[in-house]
Amino acid sequence: MMHIGSAVWTGLTVMTMLLLAQWDVGCWGMTLNSIPLRPASLRPFRASVGASLQRHKRNWVWNQFFVLEEYTGDEPLYVGKLHSDVDKGEGKVKYVLNGEGATSIFTIDENTGDIHATKRLDREEQAYYTLRAQARDRATNLPVEPESEFVIKVQDINDNEPKFLDGPYNAQVPEMSPVGTSVVEVKATDADDPTYGNSARVVYSILEGQPYFSVEPKTGIVRTALPNMDREARDQYLLVIQAKDMVGQMGGLSGTTSVTVMLTDVNDNPPRFSRKSYQFAVPESLPVASVVAKIKALDSDIGPNAEMDYRIIEGDGLGVFRVAPDKDTQEGVITLQKNLDFETKSSYTLKIEASNRNIDPRFLSQGPFSDTAMVRLTVENVDEPPIFSSPLSKMVVSEAAKVGTIIGTVSALDPDSTNSPIRYSIDRNTDLERFFNIEATTGVISTAKPLDREANAVHNVTILAIESLDPSQVGKGVALITVMDINDNAPVFAIEYETFLCESVVPGQVIETISAVDKDEPPSGHRFFFSLTAETAGNMNFTLRDNKDNTASILTKRGGFQRREQSMYRLPVLIVDSGTPALSSTNTLSIRVCDCDPDGTPQSCGTEAFTLSAGLSTGALVAILACIITLLVLVLLIVTMRRRKKEPLILDEDRDVRENIVRYDDEGGGEEDTEAFDMVALRNLNVVRDSKARRDVTPEVPTLYCSRPPPYKITPDNGIFREFIWDRLKDADVDPSAPPYDSLQTYAFEGSGSVAESLSSLDSLSTDSEQNYDYLSDWGPRFRKLADLYGHADSSNIFSS
Repeated sequence: MMHIGSAVWTGLTVMTMLLLAQWDVGCWGMTLNSIPLRPASLRPFRASVGASLQRHKRNWVWNQFFVLEEYTGDEPLYVGKLHSDVDKGEGKVKYVLNGEGATSIFTIDENTGDIHATKRLDREEQAYYTLRAQARDRATNLPVEPESEFVIKVQDINDNEPKFLDGPYNAQVPEMSPVGTSVVEVKATDADDPTYGNSARVVYSILEGQPYFSVEPKTGIVRTALPNMDREARDQYLLVIQAKDMVGQMGGLSGTTSVTVMLTDVNDNPPRFSRKSYQFAVPESLPVASVVAKIKALDSDIGPNAEMDYRIIEGDGLGVFRVAPDKDTQEGVITLQKNLDFETKSSYTLKIEASNRNIDPRFLSQGPFSDTAMVRLTVENVDEPPIFSSPLSKMVVSEAAKVGTIIGTVSALDPDSTNSPIRYSIDRNTDLERFFNIEATTGVISTAKPLDREANAVHNVTILAIESLDPSQVGKGVALITVMDINDNAPVFAIEYETFLCESVVPGQVIETISAVDKDEPPSGHRFFFSLTAETAGNMNFTLRDNKDNTASILTKRGGFQRREQSMYRLPVLIVDSGTPALSSTNTLSIRVCDCDPDGTPQSCGTEAFTLSAGLSTGALVAILACIITLLVLVLLIVTMRRRKKEPLILDEDRDVRENIVRYDDEGGGEEDTEAFDMVALRNLNVVRDSKARRDVTPEVPTLYCSRPPPYKITPDNGIFREFIWDRLKDADVDPSAPPYDSLQTYAFEGSGSVAESLSSLDSLSTDSEQNYDYLSDWGPRFRKLADLYGHADSSNIFSS
């Protein structure tokens, strides 16, 4: 049989022993309910305590050990001892320990059964450990007794201070709250064992925040401690709350938290105007609904408690002004309701009241939550433009009115005290065609042009009224002129009718129903009368029937109409309106004779259709026409390609002077050289041409223009030049390789005024020229190059370069 005891208790003080004894006695009842007891034969072994601790009415609970937490000694902490009745002290039995913390936290001496704790324990981490003990035969390692289970409980000490897990706190309470109003509840927790001693018993106290607030020691509820705390004076308080364990006794641990208390607003302050009277100036030209002025009553409250209403309670401006609150600024905005007139009234006085919109009945005893102020509004005189007696004048005129007919009169006055004379005019942007005139001094409106209601039935004319003393002051009015209709338009066909008449028609058959339109608009509506003209009334082909509903029917008088005899009939129709005087017009109805199918649908009409039916069909004719067009296109393409395939035109280089250009950088012969050349020689050549003209060129006579007439006439000495021109023209006309168009060749000819005479190089074309240019050497260094070019020694090489 195995016993468990705690033998080494002699080192404990007497007080500790008594406390442990009391703790053991208190735990027995709990252990009896939660842990099964060992059989009565397993007696506890407490040799050191003595008989004074022995109970006779119930057995010891041997399967529990206790160990203090947070042990700080250097040696392992002795927990207790295991002993078996089998162990006779001969060393044949060894003790084995298993379970939670075995070998890592708790060790056992296998010879003696002593149990020690080798590590520091913390009850808040783990409150108890469950282990199993067994006695085994040292030689065979076989159990000599069944395995027994026991518990080691960690005994609590006060090693944890209270903590506010939800702190810091923020709270609100209305201002002016009575004493004892609950603000917030704070809560502190202590990790120590609440079932042992006072380690987890907490009390609350306030360290900062007095005398405004207090805290209940047991519950932690924060309450107001002073009455009439005013938000407008101070709106925030910072409290420091302490929680201390051991019921607040000396040596207990403590923790603190902060509580921020905000005082919320209540409507405890009435609005007040900063002044009792205000004065503002208002120009008389201020438009209606404009802001005149703004006033504001001050309220120390905020939010809805500061919302105000304004109203005019007295004064001569009722109906002229109104006041309304600005929801954003809580100002009283005074606006204009009617037009002002300095000449009529120059000042107004208003008594305006400002009152709180949301009133707290608790504070009505403090007085009315409203205030009043006087507002004086002075009207300033402004030079105003003229004002029409009627901004819109409606007038009526007949479209038959003659030019100069008076339509109506407008009038305007200067509202100012100066009473300036008024001059009237028409804004021509509203009367672009100038249909109307207005008399400048009287405002009489008359017609300036004939009117046409059908073109414009209503004229919206702007009338300008201008002060004579100050033309910058312009008033505007509108004259709405309505043009009344007269019967000045004859009725005509409503549409362009296209009437078909079948050859199979029978007498009395309706072939068309016609109607009419009239641009006029008589008050009683249109009424048209239809008839045939007097010339056609007795015809044998058609007749007309007036349907009395502004339509008429065209009927046949006979049958047997044939396209071969007559394919088209023209029937004059007379239409008369009901106006005064009545107007009429003759409209011609074209009737075509057609071949129709049995249903009366026209198939082919007129002589063209008859001719086509005698020969080829329409499809065949379209095909033939398409073939003809195709052949024409092919012929044009062939002609064009043949012209493009001609040999390129190559001119004789020996005879084409255009390809030989000689450039000279020397100066000219004189001022008259800049007077251009005479082209008359090209138009009036006195040489008869009898050469045969080219057939492939259409001769044209070009018209040559000169900027100014030549200062001289062609003399007989220019015969060589004319001979050259005619030779070139004859060669071009008979040359088959020349281009198939006329070309214009320009030749320069010097003026006759130069002392050096002509410097033309045309004579150099012939190497047999007898002209001598040696005199150029005598003219100085400027003509030396020409002398070298045209001298006898080099005359054969003029064009060699």
